This record gives sequence, structure tokens and C-alpha cells, in this order.
Amino acid sequence: MKIHWTIQLFSQLTVDELYAIIRLRNEVFVVEQNCVFQDADDHDQLSYHICGWQDEKLAAYARLIPAGEIYAQPSIGRVATAGFARRQKLGRELMENAISFSHKTFNGMDIVIGAQIYLRSFYESFGFKKISAIYLEDGIEHIKMNLKFDS
Repeated sequence: MKIHWTIQLFSQLTVDELYAIIRLRNEVFVVEQNCVFQDADDHDQLSYHICGWQDEKLAAYARLIPAGEIYAQPSIGRVATAGFARRQKLGRELMENAISFSHKTFNGMDIVIGAQIYLRSFYESFGFKKISAIYLEDGIEHIKMNLKFDS
């Protein structure tokens, strides 16, 4: 599968790109996970949006949130892969891109994420470490994790 990756600020997204992002996030986080929550949380406007496109369809997405917006460090969130693109290691490629971009853009600052507990080992495979107890967010168990970069 050939994927074209883009990384854009909110203000650089076209209406069609933004619609594709909203649609994918709703498909994954609201419909598939049967979770009613407020996705429009006012963090998108200051975030970078990492999109993996296949034939003009959004196959993978994450947002990179600057330090000080949610956590003191930059954060990667809303990590999602479209149903049609699963089991092709796009989630791994997406996270590699997000981590690399964060490292360059935010001068090597550590990254903090709020991870769904069932994805703990996935994030650990990138070097993230658990830094909190399990907590509920929108009815789903999460843990806070940190990725430290060598100084």
C-alpha cells in the first residue's frame, strides 16, 4: 500500500482534509469504540495534523499537540487507522513519523501521551514508559506514558 504522508498545522488544512480527519476520528473513537465524548476539544487549532493518505482516502491520522497545551511536554493523540487500512503496520509508521516530527519540531523534548490501556505494549515498543496509574477517560481505561529522548 502506497501512503503519502502530510504534516500540517490546522490553518493549513483544506476543508476536505479537515472533514476526512473528523470523519475518521468519529468512525474510530465514537462508532467503533462506542464512546460518546466531545472530540472537538479546542486543541486541534494549535496542533499539527499528521495524515497518511492512500488514493486520496485518509488511512491513518494523529495530532501532535505542542508543549503547554495539555501537558508540559508535547503530546501525540487521536492516533487512528481507518478500517480499510488495518493490519498493514500503518499505525507503526504513523507513530514513527509523529515521534520523529515531534523530536525535530520541539527540540528533542520528551513526549507524553494518554494511552488506552490495551495499547500499552504497542507504545512501549517505541520506548514509551508508564508514568501513571490507570485512570478512566470517557469510560475507557488509560495510562499516561512518557518517551524520553537522550540529551
